[in-house]
Amino acid sequence: MSQATVIGLLIAVIEFATLLYLAALGETIAEKAGVLNLGVEGTMAIGGVTAFWAGVQFENPWLALLVGIVAGALFCLIHAIVAVVMGADQVVSGLALTIGGLGLSAFIGQDLVVERAATKFGPLTFGPLSDIPWIGEILFSMTPITWMAIAMGIVAWFVLTRTRAGLILRAVGESASAADSSGASVVSSRVIAVMIGGALAGMSGAYLTLSLAAGWSEGTTAGRGWIAVALVIFGAWKPGRVAVGALLFGGLLALEPRLQTFGVDFSPILLSMLPYLITIAVLIAISVRSRHRPSVAPAAIGTAYRREDR
Repeated sequence: MSQATVIGLLIAVIEFATLLYLAALGETIAEKAGVLNLGVEGTMAIGGVTAFWAGVQFENPWLALLVGIVAGALFCLIHAIVAVVMGADQVVSGLALTIGGLGLSAFIGQDLVVERAATKFGPLTFGPLSDIPWIGEILFSMTPITWMAIAMGIVAWFVLTRTRAGLILRAVGESASAADSSGASVVSSRVIAVMIGGALAGMSGAYLTLSLAAGWSEGTTAGRGWIAVALVIFGAWKPGRVAVGALLFGGLLALEPRLQTFGVDFSPILLSMLPYLITIAVLIAISVRSRHRPSVAPAAIGTAYRREDR
């Protein structure tokens, strides 16, 4: 196995990890506020198709990225209104968001399938640092979105653990009635958290169509939004652990199309199933383990709140 092959694999791991981490970080923030959003897959699709459309129209990757972020936030506002403001079932609302998002994105993007990427994010080089063998070729040649994902993870950790806003968000997710009694606005906090989650899922979809896949077709997200949701549980609702999980599952996604080139004789069908089978296995293992120890999940997750509930 040549050095170039290994470096290419490691770069692909980081790229897929970036894709998963952005969506998973957004879901972590939403769930910390007590809102389960199963619409990540659909939101990624909406962010991806709108960003690619904007890239074709304006030929500016940053503007296209912004369009994907805004589209994701506004799309998840539907979930916030239905599940948070109106108090509907969060599971049903999230699933409807995924089904609707996949269908709407297919409709919007039906004329974009034949389009080539007019603009895309390339690697962000750091001059001589990018020429350092191994380290420079991998770490200092990442796209700007990867660096942004790292920065967002650090900011999310700091805000959630070191600021008053983070304390309020966590309080809303643990006991909405207690947070309400202390003067915090449960509805506003949850709506903002859901929209932030939607913005990051939209950004993940935009990264997929503007950099990773550099194109749009129906089914581009390929179930990765569901992996992102599972990563939140895998990472115990902590941004740092979620990042580690994103790297592990990013490695699986990167290996999938490369194992046969490495001389490993394995069924392509089973290879494509592997990341999702391992996702299911991880969730089962976590469920079994949680029977013997206290759950670290936010106590109020998935529970609607009305002031008269106090």
